[in-house]
Amino acid sequence: MKTIDYYNQYADEFAQATLHVDMESLYQPFLAELPDSARILDVGCGAGRDTFAFKMKGYEVDAIDYSEELVKKATRLTGIPVKLQSFYEIDADLAYDGIWACASLLHCERNRLKEVIGKLLSVLKPNGVLYMSFKYGDSDREKDGRQFTDLNEAQAEVLLEWFDHIQQIQQWITVDKRPERTEQWLNLLWKKHA
Repeated sequence: MKTIDYYNQYADEFAQATLHVDMESLYQPFLAELPDSARILDVGCGAGRDTFAFKMKGYEVDAIDYSEELVKKATRLTGIPVKLQSFYEIDADLAYDGIWACASLLHCERNRLKEVIGKLLSVLKPNGVLYMSFKYGDSDREKDGRQFTDLNEAQAEVLLEWFDHIQQIQQWITVDKRPERTEQWLNLLWKKHA
């Protein structure tokens, strides 16, 4: 089973497990860096939880996901036409103040992370911020039919070094916000210099 098949097949279960998780403590450092009228791109928006939260806070939000079933759910939840698109296909037509890639790039092949993050940074406005989260670790693994690229501080630092004019504002580890989950997550907040 490919990762995308998992999300299409288990869209209902995934939505139920993630939709009502309180993400406010993760939103705060990201939103603190954005202007009031910011335009945000939610990359791999899943069932639309974060897109909806940002919309409710008054931001202009675009969202993409690569699962047809989750795109349908996110579009219904948010009232925003969520785009069926992979993070490998990001195009530079629009410029964003903030890019939110929460638990999505962990499905990017490790040897393409630099390319994908480069694409995201290219659609980020000067002074824009990119938030990313990965399961904490250093391995490439498969679990329940999904491929994961884990990341630790050293690997994040190597990635950061590829990019000029990008500064890491914050890096922190959190425990999964879902009940009964104890996994750790590496959170990264990068800023693009003007």
